[in-house]
Amino acid sequence: MINGLSGTIIWTSDLGSMTEFYRDVMEFPVHSVRPDFVVFEWGKFRFNIGTHDRVVGKTKEPERLMLNLDTSDIHNTYELLKQRGVIFIRPPEQEHWGGWVATFHDVDGNILQLLEQPA
Repeated sequence: MINGLSGTIIWTSDLGSMTEFYRDVMEFPVHSVRPDFVVFEWGKFRFNIGTHDRVVGKTKEPERLMLNLDTSDIHNTYELLKQRGVIFIRPPEQEHWGGWVATFHDVDGNILQLLEQPA
């Protein structure tokens, strides 16, 4: 019935700042840009941000949804993002299952995690 996850959308009222964050700070690969919607793409997966008339201001419940972003070197990615102004709420820590996790917010307050799978 469901074959996988093809993409995700984060709705915002500040598309400019969100685009700059994901394009310039996070270096997500841009697929397409429209006045009210930006698409980033890895293979068949699309990460989208767009404006929505029912979304105003920063997220009010950042814990409701958390995106995990794969990295093969969490410590270097963490340091690079810190140099670019990203403020982490959890530095890289190894989990009991062997992987590493570091947690931070985007400019709208959404929670994101770097995730390095165990070797």
